[in-house]
Amino acid sequence: MEKLDDIKLVHLAEKHVAELNKFELPEEQRQFTALPSEVLNVTEGQYPIVILDEGVAVGFFLLHATDRVKDYTTNPNAMLLTALSINLKQQRKGYARKGMLQLPLFVRKEFEHCDEVVLVVNHKNIPAQQLYLKVGFVDTGERRMGPIGEQIVMSLSIA
Repeated sequence: MEKLDDIKLVHLAEKHVAELNKFELPEEQRQFTALPSEVLNVTEGQYPIVILDEGVAVGFFLLHATDRVKDYTTNPNAMLLTALSINLKQQRKGYARKGMLQLPLFVRKEFEHCDEVVLVVNHKNIPAQQLYLKVGFVDTGERRMGPIGEQIVMSLSIA
């Protein structure tokens, strides 16, 4: 079994903001996701989550429990994952995969009502699609049109 205990998912705290504001992404990734600094001003029902490696913020994403979730599933207990990013300096070290492998346990603990996480990924974003499939998401067969083309709806059962 792979060692995941060096990676932790935590709710955003003030102490993470300075690190998150320094995140950089290559242009080819910028078209598919947002920098943490662009989405830190969350609204009710949005939960900013930080991926930590030994206390250092290496990744970030949002979980939504808003009406936006209804665009992708009829499950009233689902949450939507958006804006996953790994800081450019920390990429290619397995942080996205390890963070997403932690997701089911984190969601069961922090959002007891949730039994499904959904997301959309651009059909051109092959690395992200491969990541999500490796960590247990499944392609639902649903498609949506996004700002830069077709989006694949994926789902992860939280059992």
